[in-house]
Amino acid sequence: MRPHHMERSDIAFEASDRFPLHATLFRGSGDGPLALISSAAAVPRGFYAKFAEHLVLRHGFRAALTYDYRGVAGSQAPSSWKRPLLMRDWAHFDMPAALHRLELEAPDHRMVGIGQSFGGQVLALGGRAERFSRYLMVATMTGYWGNTKPRFRVFSQMNLVGVPLAVLLGKVPGRAGLGQTLPGSVYREWARWGRHPDYFFADPTMDAARRFAEVQTPILAIGLTDDPWGTPKAQHALLKYYSRAPTEIRWISPIEAGGAVGHLGFFRSAFRDTLWDPAIDWIKQS
Repeated sequence: MRPHHMERSDIAFEASDRFPLHATLFRGSGDGPLALISSAAAVPRGFYAKFAEHLVLRHGFRAALTYDYRGVAGSQAPSSWKRPLLMRDWAHFDMPAALHRLELEAPDHRMVGIGQSFGGQVLALGGRAERFSRYLMVATMTGYWGNTKPRFRVFSQMNLVGVPLAVLLGKVPGRAGLGQTLPGSVYREWARWGRHPDYFFADPTMDAARRFAEVQTPILAIGLTDDPWGTPKAQHALLKYYSRAPTEIRWISPIEAGGAVGHLGFFRSAFRDTLWDPAIDWIKQS
């Protein structure tokens, strides 16, 4: 496969509520789809750079965009920002803003989405699902602690360690078990949802069940058998709400992948041949 040309640039833009967001744009010489990559919670956009480059250089995607949610890595709140940062804003404001910025590269061009963990939830919550012709979800699930394995370690980490830190420090440092430091207000909302068996579907202010039921975008949901968060039970707890979306589910073991994958490992370049290319072949289909 002959490689395409690529230009990489760090960019900034604003969400509709004027919050400044930072992203990396990978422009290519091919005429394949545009690809929006939405991160897992507390994972910086740089984690997905190799995957974005692979889309553009090896598979001829027109462009790919990675971005940091507000309060994560490069998208920090300016000193003038007064409203509390919330996890819901990642989906309600940040993803639509990133999508709009990517659309400017090629208006009306075909677009696909890739979302890891929380990035699979933003498809419905962002209100722009109709713009994606296909959506790849990796290790996506609800965050209810009772669906994880081991359950009580996750519960303790989130609620007996994370929540007190969020209250005392106003943030939860990355060294507490997260990829990046999270604002305390984001973490507290996440933990509150995670204490309920129905996650944010039990939060009437989210209107999540209706939003999910409106999605008709074809979905490929990849689960990893060694993922302590995205267990089959946790995955089903989310996907059942995508009731109108044609959904294919693939479970992959460490033996099939060629090594341990866990919750976040799919996007490591060691899995380029075993995990990346089969998934990319699916999202490239028209």
